[in-house]
Amino acid sequence: MEQRVSFITLAVADLGATRRFYVDGLGWEPELEADDVIMFRVADKVVLSLWAESGFEQEVGPVRRGSGLVPITLAHNLATPDEVDAVLADARAAGATEVSAGEQREWGGYTGYFADPDGFRWEVAFNPGPIGRTVL
Repeated sequence: MEQRVSFITLAVADLGATRRFYVDGLGWEPELEADDVIMFRVADKVVLSLWAESGFEQEVGPVRRGSGLVPITLAHNLATPDEVDAVLADARAAGATEVSAGEQREWGGYTGYFADPDGFRWEVAFNPGPIGRTVL
């Protein structure tokens, strides 16, 4: 198997609320919209798929819910700390319920987080290291 990711699929509780957050709030443009899924091209060969829980469960299986954070983060890397702060402000304006301010990290980067309507955490980061530069 090739070392590659083509799709990231997240099961969402309310597709309408999720659409309002990403499309109306953050200004993202869907690549495809259907009754129970919205897809965004997020890189040359990577798609973020937001799938209504009911359709997800029919194909994949039951969604397990619990307390605490959803054990995944998605990352959006940027070229400067100022850009990180601007995206965090956009997320707050779009209705993100939990937004942490950007801060300098021990490893040399600058990051903050926000949660989308389903609690999926987005890391917004300036990563000055070699791997950070390769994903911009």
